[in-house]
Amino acid sequence: MRRILFLLLLACLPVAADQRVIYQPQSRDAVLSTEQWRQLWRDTVSHGGKTLMVQWTRYGDERFGGADGWLAASLKEAHAQGLELVLGLYLDSAYYTRINELDTGGLAAYWKSQLGDSLAQQREVRQWGLPVAGWYLPMELDDLHFQMAERRDALFSQLQEFNRKLDAPLHISAFSTGKLAPGVQASWFGKLAGLGIKLWWQDGAGTGRLPPLVRADYVRALPCEVGIIHEAFRQVSAEGQPFRAVPAAPAMGAGCHDQAVFALNYRPWAKVLPSAP
Repeated sequence: MRRILFLLLLACLPVAADQRVIYQPQSRDAVLSTEQWRQLWRDTVSHGGKTLMVQWTRYGDERFGGADGWLAASLKEAHAQGLELVLGLYLDSAYYTRINELDTGGLAAYWKSQLGDSLAQQREVRQWGLPVAGWYLPMELDDLHFQMAERRDALFSQLQEFNRKLDAPLHISAFSTGKLAPGVQASWFGKLAGLGIKLWWQDGAGTGRLPPLVRADYVRALPCEVGIIHEAFRQVSAEGQPFRAVPAAPAMGAGCHDQAVFALNYRPWAKVLPSAP
């Protein structure tokens, strides 16, 4: 009987990954009412949510209304419901196209320009009147574009300088494509974490870029200070098609690593968020 009660208690506990939930703002989310936002954040907290990680506050030319817009208002409500805020900065809408086109020198120059735009966005978001627990840089890292040590060294120097200019901890995420050995990637990540940056590794379970056994090798190699983002979706679009995915339970068992889940719109209680057309 005691064992049954214990198992029932475990079933009622919130998923650990949902303590940190990533929200990717989209222009279509502007249709939600104040009450709908309030209920969404209440439900997020009731499912174990403690930290809301906002992927960006500006995407290309989309500023989501700025200080007086719907995003700022919804995030104020999120904090009022008890959620700590890690706020995303700026992402060029052509980021992934641009980094494919650039050589090593061009990539370094592009990153320098984009980091400048993110610093400008940080100053702008400070005018929104939100309590900021951290800043999230939405330019994701990967082992394809940063396969060369020269590129990783240039990135290290740029992030070191960028981090010094922020007034709250910096967060950034990365994912694996199998171009760096697990140990080499772990060493790179550890070096970045040594700057005081909170690095998050996407587990790749939703995109399925790597076979499960290969992903497991990368997990085992990760330093404990690197967090793991569990993908709560399963990609259904083929290579070269617009991205489409369906919700899926996030994988668990991150050991010593902090955990987060991507993304809010795939979680069962967030169906109020409009789906992609």
